[in-house]
Amino acid sequence: MTAPDPDGLLAEQLLRLTRRVHRIQKRHLEHRDLGITPAQSRLLRTLAHYGSPPRMADLAERLEVVPRAVTTLVDGLEAAGKVRRVPDPANRRVIRIELTDDGHEALRELRAARRSAAEEILAPLADEQRAVLGGLLDTLVDGPDSGRDQHHTA
Repeated sequence: MTAPDPDGLLAEQLLRLTRRVHRIQKRHLEHRDLGITPAQSRLLRTLAHYGSPPRMADLAERLEVVPRAVTTLVDGLEAAGKVRRVPDPANRRVIRIELTDDGHEALRELRAARRSAAEEILAPLADEQRAVLGGLLDTLVDGPDSGRDQHHTA
């Protein structure tokens, strides 16, 4: 008989939690009827982190996907009126991607859906447990040398 593998069990729990988070977020998104896929949602959130409109290559790099995948996402979001392609003022051969007013509104709805999903997922935890979980997740995401007072949200 082999001894239980605690790291393997933790890895399985993390994978199950990740799948549950995705399912719940997807349900909350569908309730808001935004017509945005999870991948498009991720692109909108990423786009919002830039100070000025990024190039498609910048988005692909940040999302860690091939440029073609970003093109497909941008095509869908552009057709839905959430983003637009704009020429770079310094080099008109370069195209940048910016959020439209509808894109900003969709982003607000996406954030509200994520908050609702997080509330549902975290409901069984007391405030102290949530604080401990936040610290543990920061350590796992940022590594053991991360600052104690940092808290990241996406």
